[in-house]
Amino acid sequence: MLKENLKTLRKQKGLSQEELSIKLNVVRQTVSKWEQGLSVPDAEMLVTISEVLDTSVSTLLGENISEGEKNSLKEISEKLEIINLQLAQRKESKRKFWHCFFIAMCIILIIIFISLATIGNTYMEWDYNDPELGVLGVGIHAISWIFMRIAPIIFIGSIVGICLTRKK
Repeated sequence: MLKENLKTLRKQKGLSQEELSIKLNVVRQTVSKWEQGLSVPDAEMLVTISEVLDTSVSTLLGENISEGEKNSLKEISEKLEIINLQLAQRKESKRKFWHCFFIAMCIILIIIFISLATIGNTYMEWDYNDPELGVLGVGIHAISWIFMRIAPIIFIGSIVGICLTRKK
């Protein structure tokens, strides 16, 4: 809707994102976010954009109306509210994803830690005179050594992630 129309109208006017951002007194990244649908301009900015692109606000928002009809601020705000709700839903789904990811990470780390503690270090009893067993034993020891040093950091980071992504 807004993102496609903004990009199409900007290209029809032969403007780059940088040129449009200069005319609107915003940074280029702001225009990029609007065109990607990551954010939406406020009502005043929509009016300014429509003036710069010589189009109506309703056309920017995706509605084709006749020249005689006028946009009311209420209609614009309702459309912006819908767009903001869609952005909020995307943000909420990303939050849920990361929350579940951090919980899964904690569970996986706990399972691996319990498995390593239960199994023990049976490879320490191997006959290291055999070169293949020696290399394998050193490899397993290195993996468990690295895991035991890095896992607590990842676990603490995951706990912090769970706290930061919990529903407020």
